[in-house]
Amino acid sequence: MIRASRAQVYTGFLRMKVSRLRAISPADGRYAGKVDALRDTLSEYGLIRFRVLVEIRWLQRLADEPEIAELEPVSSVMKDVLNGIVDGFSMDDAERVKAIEATTNHDVKAVEYFIRERLGSGPETGPLKDFLHFACTSEDINNLSYALMLRSARSDVLQPAMRSLRIPLSNMARQHAAVPMLSRTHGQTASPTTVGKELMNVVHRLRRAENTLMAVPILGKFNGAVGNFNAHLIAYPNADWPDISRRFVESLGLEANTHTTQIEPHDWTAEYAHALIRYNNVLLDFCRDVWGYISLGYFRQKLNKDEVGSSTMPHKVNPIDFENAEGNLGMSTALLGHFAEKLPLSRWQRDLTDSTVQRNFGVALGYTLIALKSAEKGIGKLELNRPAIDADVNDAWEVLGEAVQTVMRRYGIPEPYEKLKALTRGREVDQAMLAEFVATLEIPDDEKQRLLALTPASYIGLASELANTPPA
Repeated sequence: MIRASRAQVYTGFLRMKVSRLRAISPADGRYAGKVDALRDTLSEYGLIRFRVLVEIRWLQRLADEPEIAELEPVSSVMKDVLNGIVDGFSMDDAERVKAIEATTNHDVKAVEYFIRERLGSGPETGPLKDFLHFACTSEDINNLSYALMLRSARSDVLQPAMRSLRIPLSNMARQHAAVPMLSRTHGQTASPTTVGKELMNVVHRLRRAENTLMAVPILGKFNGAVGNFNAHLIAYPNADWPDISRRFVESLGLEANTHTTQIEPHDWTAEYAHALIRYNNVLLDFCRDVWGYISLGYFRQKLNKDEVGSSTMPHKVNPIDFENAEGNLGMSTALLGHFAEKLPLSRWQRDLTDSTVQRNFGVALGYTLIALKSAEKGIGKLELNRPAIDADVNDAWEVLGEAVQTVMRRYGIPEPYEKLKALTRGREVDQAMLAEFVATLEIPDDEKQRLLALTPASYIGLASELANTPPA
């Protein structure tokens, strides 16, 4: 009986066309189209591509170091060859690496062997091959690869998606800056605000959370098997390996972590995860609030004649985009929370529990991206229902109790709060009742007239101005 090799089995698996309908994760099934922007970065292909980049860049760095006398600077032709391996890395290349891994049973070693293959044979390639993966532990390659993956996902995918959501929300805030709206604190009527001000509150929070995420420093380590440059120093005792390592890590756009075990301790990854959790929570809070405003009738949703809101109630237009965003934000936050709690923990100089967890970065960030796109789509459907908003605020004369008692305080009228509490609490309050009360106050006539002219819709403080204040 002829048995297929592991490489043959893997190659056969690659040729299978897996339908999205059979995907286990909805991120690669139902919502696959929404996460396409992350595929080249946070997938297995992306991990392999960045591993190849790190290995090649380290080889190039070594060739440029005068202390490494056995390795001469590469020629312009060989520079093109090495850069071509990185810049031209393709899906076929990734499949070749996986085929090699099926034999080696070691993913990072497979990358090294792949590069050896691509270098071929020639007068320059022999020494280069000898210095591939020089003094490296697999984690030197992996931690830098994951750092580059998360940096790219943050700046190239998440931040543009965050900006794409924030801009229409900011425009809507300015458009409705002066539209009075009844506030609700503890679910009860409260001092009026404006639609625009409430939306601009969210814009400011989202912007601040985004800035926090973007400010998280991304670290990398490149110091050998247990972080002490053991192999480096025994081979080249006169080289300044900490400086070479630092310059190499910084050349990749990362911050060097000089004190580690075999692994970079993942503290920055926890900070990154926590920062994204905070962003998720701000967006989730908005999705719940706008869901409530749709329920109150403050917003209508633009209709698509072909869409179905309910399988049995034909009148319904459900706020599904905000519900979808809320659910996916919860999934993302759950995974990010696990990353932050688990990844900084490792037994002694290392264990391998971080490896399988890190492979889920794409899932967590994918759920955030799905939520961003769903929320943006929902925002695009919103239409202000002015009659409903006006009816609500214009019928809430009781909220002016705050205004009247505050002016009473200014002019020294005793027990102002208690008097307005007795007048308004638990009672139907209308304009006539308030006017009658204000008429009895011993305050200047111009102040009295100002209070008599006040309506719930005009009692909005600086809401309109604040709605037009952009975030820093």
